[in-house]
Amino acid sequence: MDLKNIILGIAIVILTIFVIVNGIGVFYPKVEYSDFCAAEVIETQERCEEIGATWEVYDGVRRLFEGEKGFCDRNFKCRDRYDDAREERAKKVFYIALPFGILILLAGGFLFYLEAVGAGLMGGGVGTIVYAAGSYWRYGEDLFRFIISLLGLVAVIFLAYWFNRKFGAKPIKRKKR
Repeated sequence: MDLKNIILGIAIVILTIFVIVNGIGVFYPKVEYSDFCAAEVIETQERCEEIGATWEVYDGVRRLFEGEKGFCDRNFKCRDRYDDAREERAKKVFYIALPFGILILLAGGFLFYLEAVGAGLMGGGVGTIVYAAGSYWRYGEDLFRFIISLLGLVAVIFLAYWFNRKFGAKPIKRKKR
């Protein structure tokens, strides 16, 4: 593959990943902290409890102003809702991006015989799969991460052998001594 095709292939990899990431962002926008935890300063315990937050009392060391007795920890409950919403979005991204990544990877291998396009789409498919797994990675259990990693490795090795056998690449033969 010459330099122009390498550059075109890299561009296709990057743009494929951008299309998937931004496409998912259109239908499932990122979860914003400000949607769950407002920036309003709450100065009284009554108002704090009214909005469902927790009033924290300062000890003697933390008192900032005379008469100030505590602060409203609104993040106590809204942070949990925010984290739950982020995890739910990450799960949706995983379930959407993973099949797209696999389809793009297969399309690059089967449908496009122009090397730069096929290789670029295959790279974009791999990048999309990495994006899918990475979006849910921190929420998944160790077993989930192990299984996803193992399946990805087995699938890529299988596809490498299959594509090379089908399209004529010869395995490396070892010299006899």
